Amino acid sequence: MSEPLVLGIETSCDETGIGIVRGRTLLSNTIASSMDEHARYGGVVPEVAARAHLEALQPSIEAALAEAGVSLHDLDAVAVTSGPGLAGALMVGIGAAKALAVSLGKPLYAVNHLVGHIAADTLDTDAGPLEYPTVALLVSGGHTSLLLVRDLTTDVELLGETMDDAAGEAFDKVARILGLPYPGGPEIDRAAASGDPDAIRFPRGLSRASDLAKHRYDFSFSGLKTAVARWIEQREAAGEDFSAEDVAASFREAVVDVLVTKALAACVDHDVPRLLLGGGVIANRRLREVALARAAEQGVTVRIPPLSLCTDNGAMIAALASELIMSGRRPSTLAFGADSTLPVTEIQVAQEREEDAA
Repeated sequence: MSEPLVLGIETSCDETGIGIVRGRTLLSNTIASSMDEHARYGGVVPEVAARAHLEALQPSIEAALAEAGVSLHDLDAVAVTSGPGLAGALMVGIGAAKALAVSLGKPLYAVNHLVGHIAADTLDTDAGPLEYPTVALLVSGGHTSLLLVRDLTTDVELLGETMDDAAGEAFDKVARILGLPYPGGPEIDRAAASGDPDAIRFPRGLSRASDLAKHRYDFSFSGLKTAVARWIEQREAAGEDFSAEDVAASFREAVVDVLVTKALAACVDHDVPRLLLGGGVIANRRLREVALARAAEQGVTVRIPPLSLCTDNGAMIAALASELIMSGRRPSTLAFGADSTLPVTEIQVAQEREEDAA
């Protein structure tokens, strides 16, 4: 099939994403977020997220179809996130995808959420085709992963990941410490804009020589979050004034420094002059700024999908399934469920075998 028409469903966290693509052309990208419902709790509540997905799925599918100008019967395939993510939230999307595929008699592709973030870049036609191999840095509220992508549909290797808090989680927690609203990423970014990033030297996790021997590509942000909290506690206990903007800027600089340093080290070590950035935290202005500047110094080309495709969305799931279809991969069977810890090496799950199709 040259240019399959695919509908993708993404419900791994708090955003109900429905996307429709034809080949590598984006036709619609509809997102219904339940973030406001979680804000009162200061973070995502799995049960609230799952209930919100149930309410948002049907209107989101209808809106996506209307925007794309197609009907369900026009589709060539249905795709859905199988994992990783929140189990209850994933189950909602998987149930809907299976029901659609069976009722329409369409093939179903169950795919990996993280690899989907990479596939989002295939929809940015202005940047040209995605070249291999490439190093990919995925940074979101729930994931911080460094990958070596030799082929989007067959060969994705995990180089390193967070050992505790993801970068997005750290932003949320430090924002809470500073009395800023949820979600913390945009709030820290706004506060940091008028702060001095060199005012406070916060620690860079897993960056000492002794750490790099074993955790060269791994991340740790829990200690950084604690360091910020302790620094503020000490100033308050001493009755000293401090600049929240300086704290935000210095914290952000520590996170950005670690992310970019490890990503570029992976490019050098694997002789790959390409770096792809993905995930919602890529919306952070300073992260994009530093990555582009330091990569240019090292002769590394940086690719960043449009910001609307960096956050969780159904278009990236449809895009990955489209790539699988165009590469000749068989669809998934119905024998899969929600896998909250699905490894990134499993690009597609429950793939139909030759004998099953015969």
